[in-house]
Amino acid sequence: MICLGLILDGEGKKMSKSRGNVVEPWDVLNVYGADMFRWYMYTAGPPGEPRRFSVDLVGQAYRAFWLTLWNTYRFFVEYANLDGFDPSAVDLPVERRSPLDRWVLAELQALVRDVTEAFEGYDATNATRPIERFVIDRLSNWYVRLSRPRFWKSEDDEDKAAAHLTLYECLVTVGKLLAPTMPFFAEELYRNLVGSVDGSAESVHLSTWPEVDEALLDEDLIGEMGLVMRLVGLGRAARNSADIKMRQPLAEAAFSLPASERAVVEKYADLIAAELNVKEVVVLDQAEEVIRYTLNPLPDLLGPRFKGDFPALRKLLVEDESGGYARTLLGGEPIEVTFKGEAVALTPEEVEVRSSPVEGYAAAQDAAYLAAVKIALSDELIAEGLAREFIRRVQTLRKEADFNIDDRIVTAYAASERLAKAVEQFAGLIKGETLSDVLVASDDQKGERSESYEFDGETLRLAISRE
Repeated sequence: MICLGLILDGEGKKMSKSRGNVVEPWDVLNVYGADMFRWYMYTAGPPGEPRRFSVDLVGQAYRAFWLTLWNTYRFFVEYANLDGFDPSAVDLPVERRSPLDRWVLAELQALVRDVTEAFEGYDATNATRPIERFVIDRLSNWYVRLSRPRFWKSEDDEDKAAAHLTLYECLVTVGKLLAPTMPFFAEELYRNLVGSVDGSAESVHLSTWPEVDEALLDEDLIGEMGLVMRLVGLGRAARNSADIKMRQPLAEAAFSLPASERAVVEKYADLIAAELNVKEVVVLDQAEEVIRYTLNPLPDLLGPRFKGDFPALRKLLVEDESGGYARTLLGGEPIEVTFKGEAVALTPEEVEVRSSPVEGYAAAQDAAYLAAVKIALSDELIAEGLAREFIRRVQTLRKEADFNIDDRIVTAYAASERLAKAVEQFAGLIKGETLSDVLVASDDQKGERSESYEFDGETLRLAISRE
């Protein structure tokens, strides 16, 4: 038998009728449903431990997980219906699919393994939280986002079929893994995805529990993509530190990392470049090409140890410009310094490493991993950035006008001089991204939807209409 610990309110105080901080269950059920109520209790904390509970906390879990999964499912359905995709009619072995497909299927097998082991051990928290992480971080924020161009393209080739089939397999398996904890939602997913194809599939609760396919569980591929995600995260942090929007292309992203992992950057250079919106990806021989390190011995820790010799030790470390000590400390290893004729060991906890990018770069670092982006902008890069801002506004208008995802449109615009030149220069990119068969500069702004904008010192009037 599993017993819960104390249920606390949203502020962490014990619930009590006398305090008036209890929650009426129907307030949660009527807004978010029984599945979400149950899911929050499973994922909020291990059984036996106290956990906070409020309508707002359930709502946060709903928006983070349930809406993400539902939007991923809706994305699949929209494009599957548009392309007439039938999973029962596609026979496409995994080895013929892209590395991105093989990666997410490997992650899916790891998820099946972990969730199954947790359920068999009566570990409700670890049977549910990994599903959240997979759906949010792997499936939605990485696989679907990177695969969007494959769904969008007009040609029905093998790559597009592989994207459809892979996402279908992920959603069906996730639905089965959710069956014990979100029985109603899992049933809807299963019946819509499987029941619409196989009339004999009665219920997810009568289906076979997923089994791990060891042939698909590629740990090396999982590790490689995990490193790529880490480096991309650092690259985004570097861009953010310089307050540069992701829609603004940059010339270069440079990375410093352990030598054993350099080949991964080269292998996935195109993916990294697309994710960071840069023209070139570079692997550095030394991090000092883009960053300067300084050492800061911490007096609270080293002062009592070296007493009157601490200032001399501090001077020795602060004046070191080789970068070797810094790299060792950032790797989590202690350094050995020759001080007053003796070898002295200093740990990463005792010596802080400070860093600053060289002129023309912005950087972010996590231990031995460094990402730096070149922040100087050429006229060409600025123009492309403006074109991408233009695309964003057209896409927003398409959404507000409730156009279908495959509707071809006419886009009319009037723009300030610099923006108008950028639109003309990148007209092909804009037409392709917005499905604009006609892109015309016009002062006569007529269409099914129109709007005016100001951004980056530019002005724009837009009007769109269906062909």
